[in-house]
Amino acid sequence: MLGELRSLSARHGLTLDCARFLDDWKAVYRPAMDRVNRGESPWTTVDAIYRQRLDELVVTHGLTGLTTEEVDALARVWWRLSPWPDAVPGLRRLKHRYIVSPLSNASFIGMVELARFAGLPWDCIITAENARCYKPRPEVYRTAISLLGLRPDEVMMVAAHNYDLAAARREGMATAFVPRPLEFGPGQKTDLEPEFAWDVVAKSFEDLAARLGC
Repeated sequence: MLGELRSLSARHGLTLDCARFLDDWKAVYRPAMDRVNRGESPWTTVDAIYRQRLDELVVTHGLTGLTTEEVDALARVWWRLSPWPDAVPGLRRLKHRYIVSPLSNASFIGMVELARFAGLPWDCIITAENARCYKPRPEVYRTAISLLGLRPDEVMMVAAHNYDLAAARREGMATAFVPRPLEFGPGQKTDLEPEFAWDVVAKSFEDLAARLGC
């Protein structure tokens, strides 16, 4: 993601602090979703939230000379994220025994495109868009359970965020913590360790697969 932004900046000869730009862009994520969850904003996808903020940042950071096509492509950079090295092999192992699906706050099409780009072997895709609200609202987890046609205790939420697992546990789901200590860069201070006694704490998706008998 940062590489694409730096490449775009270099092509146009811009003196852009790409890391700061990206931080400013990411910062809209949680506050905008919280406004939707509180009923202060109508339902809108994360793609629309990011695009509105991007249009603002293009102006405030002085990104002159960008074409509409270049801005459109940058807006879709979230669909082109490289997977963690353990993700694809771990998911392939888990698929031998379990149905594998994301439960993401991202848009449905965003997760479809991400799966295609990164080769993520999901069986299906469930997102907040199905529930028309965002995690950690309980409706999101209940929607996933309902769509899968299972009891809550037959569904395991796997996440790198303790808040996500806490919300899933409140709905009766099993929980597994797989930390991503560099998700937010070397200065990350949250979600470095499990904050509660989750059902499984694994080092990676391959470790998780082994612990679940795959």
